[in-house]
Amino acid sequence: MSDSRVGLTVTHRRYVPYAHAHYAGNLVDGAYALGLFGDVATEVCIRTDGDEGLFASYADVQFLAAVRAGDVVEVTATVVRVGTRSRTIDFVARVVCRGRPERGGSAAEVLAEPVVAVTATGTVVVPGAA
Repeated sequence: MSDSRVGLTVTHRRYVPYAHAHYAGNLVDGAYALGLFGDVATEVCIRTDGDEGLFASYADVQFLAAVRAGDVVEVTATVVRVGTRSRTIDFVARVVCRGRPERGGSAAEVLAEPVVAVTATGTVVVPGAA
């Protein structure tokens, strides 16, 4: 019997402010995406279990492309396994819009094809049934 929570997908979008630029070229650090994964995982836990849950671990984190200040990042979490108290979630962070400061201080564009920037698998835990 399969669990109806498997396959649940939650998506958040966030503008990356210039205050988060950490490196040359307005790059943000990789931890920024991990923080977004934590936020979307919280909503997954609320939807699946009525509790915010706690992040237990990340596995196979892949930093594939840059995230820059001025980007709009779409983060998707999909439940791939449901245990007694644990949930395994696949994460993808995609850049869907990108700032274009070379064209002007506030120039930006919607990307024709989103850029996959970070992927990961994570495990969250929720309280046991009372």
